[in-house]
Amino acid sequence: MNMEFEKKLALPVELKEMYPISAEQTKTVEKRVAEIKKILSGKSDRLMLIIGPCSADNEDSVLDYISRLKNIEEKVSDKIFIVPRVFTNKPRTTGEGYKGMLHQPDPNEKPDLFKGIVAIRELHMRVLAETGFACADEMLYPENYKYLDDVLGYVTVGARSVENQQHRLTASGLEIPVGMKNPTSGDINVMMNSIIAAQHGHTFIYRGWQVHTSGNPYAHAILRGSVNKHGQPITNYHYEDLQRLCDEYAESGLKNPAVVVDTNHSNSGKDPFQQIRIAKEILKSRSYSDDIHKILKGLMIESYIEDGRQEVGGGCYGKSITDPCLGWEKTERLIFELADIV
Repeated sequence: MNMEFEKKLALPVELKEMYPISAEQTKTVEKRVAEIKKILSGKSDRLMLIIGPCSADNEDSVLDYISRLKNIEEKVSDKIFIVPRVFTNKPRTTGEGYKGMLHQPDPNEKPDLFKGIVAIRELHMRVLAETGFACADEMLYPENYKYLDDVLGYVTVGARSVENQQHRLTASGLEIPVGMKNPTSGDINVMMNSIIAAQHGHTFIYRGWQVHTSGNPYAHAILRGSVNKHGQPITNYHYEDLQRLCDEYAESGLKNPAVVVDTNHSNSGKDPFQQIRIAKEILKSRSYSDDIHKILKGLMIESYIEDGRQEVGGGCYGKSITDPCLGWEKTERLIFELADIV
């Protein structure tokens, strides 16, 4: 085997013992998760807004950004339920480039996964303690979910992972809502099959154990656009796309039919400023169709303190080092505009 075994990492139970959350914080997480479930099941009419940096690359700037979100939430909470993006793992198509805080707690240093799992747990704990937010993160590595399962409010399975059996099976055992993105090919059937798998129970091997799951009734769709064979972006957020998804859900018999639309990635062609127009168009489509209104539960927006992106080591505080993001001033204005539309 051509592998060098460098060090054995702490087990999730050990890490939680070293970095525990309080009983009061546990209740806060449970309350936030319960509200997301109410939105996805249709018991609440609030719009879920999953919003934040493309990658959580710096603890201080991420906390600064989320603190600003907290101030806004208090003003729009009757219409919008905010779930901050704290994405600490970044899938890379070629395996090159910055892979997120889990791999590199300091983007300028070489990977250190032990420091990484400590750093991402401390970041989520700090957000929870200072703002009361239970955040969203991507489940890039299913076996790592247990390091954060007591602090997260929402999980996504990415476009490159949604066809993977282990991701689907693990999603079936989560106690929090999980959004399954359409694959980069745009095949909606793949996404729907992943939701079906996640909503059913399974028996499989997880972290060396034979486990049984009963299914996750809050697994749902995330539309993020796709690319064609030439690598050109193809959108899937328009009225016709949403109506087609309504039809797919009607035939599926799935529980809690729901979709969150990702306004960036291929839907925007990675032009973060298009997210403003796209978000408003999606809510307009929702107003035209009762069916779309019933299944459209939220938006996902990539936003940070500064507009755009920079290279690793660029030195601009609060500016993305992965995909370009919408800056704070535009974000704040957009949230208030969305609250008015809803």
